[in-house]
Amino acid sequence: MPASERDAAFGPEHAEVYELTYRHRGKDWGAEAAEVTRRIRAHRPRARSLLDVACGTGAHLEAFRAGFDHVEGLELSRAMRERAVRRLPGVTVHDGDMRGFDLGRAFDAVTCLYTAIAYLPTVAAMRAAVRAMAGHLVPGGVLVIEPWWPPERFIEGFVGADLVRDGDTVVARVSHSTRRDRAAHMDVRWTVGRPAGVRAFRTVETFTMFTADEFRAAFQDSGCDVEHEEAGLNGYGLFVGVRRGRPEAREGREATDATRPSAGT
Repeated sequence: MPASERDAAFGPEHAEVYELTYRHRGKDWGAEAAEVTRRIRAHRPRARSLLDVACGTGAHLEAFRAGFDHVEGLELSRAMRERAVRRLPGVTVHDGDMRGFDLGRAFDAVTCLYTAIAYLPTVAAMRAAVRAMAGHLVPGGVLVIEPWWPPERFIEGFVGADLVRDGDTVVARVSHSTRRDRAAHMDVRWTVGRPAGVRAFRTVETFTMFTADEFRAAFQDSGCDVEHEEAGLNGYGLFVGVRRGRPEAREGREATDATRPSAGT
């Protein structure tokens, strides 16, 4: 997703009510981060550094910071990134596109959660993103990606609805989804009421429905062995990959040296 499209879908109005809406659904970023950390440490017990790609407002990243010595984020939407920066003083949140970023260093773990990768428009773009993320792993490092629905699980014409009341704020959200080939187009109408008044806005989000085989091939071709969980954190599934290559002799050695080149480059 180009920066202009990411900003259109995740602009200031959306960023303002994003967490409130999904928290009302029961989303628990802290619990999800703990689950992902458990999976990472199952493969790399002494993992100390983590990069969260498409980190949004930094809700997962905030929780990861409690479990890792060093964390960083990457986010394309300016409005979401600014909220993450304010939330996490001292944590670097990079402005970058997941399809082609180079931070000049490698991490013990890289995550890309809550369906963010589905905003990419093609299989080639998804593969480029997986390659870029895998390229920021040390040998033996762990890559965790949460997809969106695969094509066979899409419901044509699905209507979603949320009504949230939080103190003196009310948020109403209604979405309608239609399919065009491999893309799901979600038209979302928002109404936000506060004592100062009521305002409405619209977001249009487009998700690409990648298959499990396409994800597995992207991981394998990027140098990672991969496991696929059908349920995952939110029902969408989860891909957990481990970068091939000889692990460092001292697995627990600090992996945050900014002079270290990206693995696989």
